[in-house]
Amino acid sequence: MRAAVLEAHNAPLRLSIISTPEIGPREVLVRVRASGVNPLDTKIHAGAAPHARHPLPAIPGIDLAGVVEQAGHEVTRFKPGDEVYGMTGGVGGVQGSLAEFAAIDADLLASKPANLSMREAAALPLIFITAWEGLIDRASLGAGQKVLIHGGAGGVGHVAIQIARAFGANVFATGSAAQRATIEGFGAMFIDRNTPVETYVAQHTGGRGFDVVYDTVGGKVLDASFEAVRRFGHVVSALGWGTHALAPLSFRAATYSGVFTLLPLLSGEGRAHHGEIMMEATRLVEAGKLVPLLDPRHFTLENVGDAYALIRDHAAKGKLVVDV
Repeated sequence: MRAAVLEAHNAPLRLSIISTPEIGPREVLVRVRASGVNPLDTKIHAGAAPHARHPLPAIPGIDLAGVVEQAGHEVTRFKPGDEVYGMTGGVGGVQGSLAEFAAIDADLLASKPANLSMREAAALPLIFITAWEGLIDRASLGAGQKVLIHGGAGGVGHVAIQIARAFGANVFATGSAAQRATIEGFGAMFIDRNTPVETYVAQHTGGRGFDVVYDTVGGKVLDASFEAVRRFGHVVSALGWGTHALAPLSFRAATYSGVFTLLPLLSGEGRAHHGEIMMEATRLVEAGKLVPLLDPRHFTLENVGDAYALIRDHAAKGKLVVDV
């Protein structure tokens, strides 16, 4: 099979011919049709993601959509010909999706939504799982709650808006002035990211604070999240790096959770839950409640580096996908 191989950090990916992988009893062999590209992929490429170790040489690519070619004898959920998608590799020495075939733990997969193309489906797994784990698994978001999503036009952010709305929450999201139409288009109340915390908390919650705050930006935005949450509320972050003062959170008797989406891939624990989350994504997509924001540009295994460059330059207009 053809595959894009990373032999050294920051080096161009080399298009190679390698052996098609053999599957184990709980795996399926998937013919990859599309590979989603995430900012994390570029960090792995640069060797700048110690939390996402991927020993070299390696095949990158975290997300995929494709067709089952073969199923291991212990696999009962999938059969040859099934269209599937999931967050399946690209870290921890697990083969990624920038290849024509991948041997995948069946627990990580779900049936692809019938109303999405392969490209659209490949754009969803990492960002959907990250958004779902934060809002539903950690914060137990419910109908009528006020949720603030920092970075509402980003990958995780625009999916988090749609999940929160599907659960009946009142959704607010921060972003730049240029992102206002995108955020409002997904159904959230726009808040300019340069607005002081106390101003938008007063304007939208009467000074009480938001029931749930999801930080997808990190740094000072996480500190602001501790100021924006209500008493007994909950703050979630997918980027909880650095050092943060917890006093503002503690004085509100609020709680905090971190999301580390890669853990099942790195540790082997919790993989079946990722498959379950992707089944929820399929349900929402087929119900018309979830649509991925996709950059219209096309890439192949030959020019993956161009997609990586767009992400590094913050020039992507939605999720980037490689056609395999």
